Amino acid sequence: MYVYVYRHRVRYRECDPMGVVYHTHYLDYFEAARTEALRELGLPYRELEEAGIIMPVVDLCVQYKRPARYDDLLEIKAIFEEMPRMRATIQYEVMRAGEATVLTTGQVTLCWVDTTRNRPIPAPPAIIEVFRRVLPEQAA
Repeated sequence: MYVYVYRHRVRYRECDPMGVVYHTHYLDYFEAARTEALRELGLPYRELEEAGIIMPVVDLCVQYKRPARYDDLLEIKAIFEEMPRMRATIQYEVMRAGEATVLTTGQVTLCWVDTTRNRPIPAPPAIIEVFRRVLPEQAA
């Protein structure tokens, strides 16, 4: 399993009139955590796009358990449990920094698409190689 932790301070504009994070902002938090996790692994989105590969979301699930509020410092965990093949599934947990209570969980599934043909493709060999380093138990 590979876990990346992204930290984000909740901004005033992300909250509803009750001071609670508006539900759709969690999707932005998930995307930021995923993007930075891939960057840390040596797979920046920009380089993937320049190589003609995009990763559209094909499935999304979010469970809201407790509210996050204005000025909370959040830790968004992006959890990669499986070797990406035709799709990549990432789990998410959102907590206040320094606390163990999970506020929100989510799961996003993406697929790999070749922009030249505009067709889904298996994960390219370079991506599989990167994930072999962080998911060695699934390298086979």
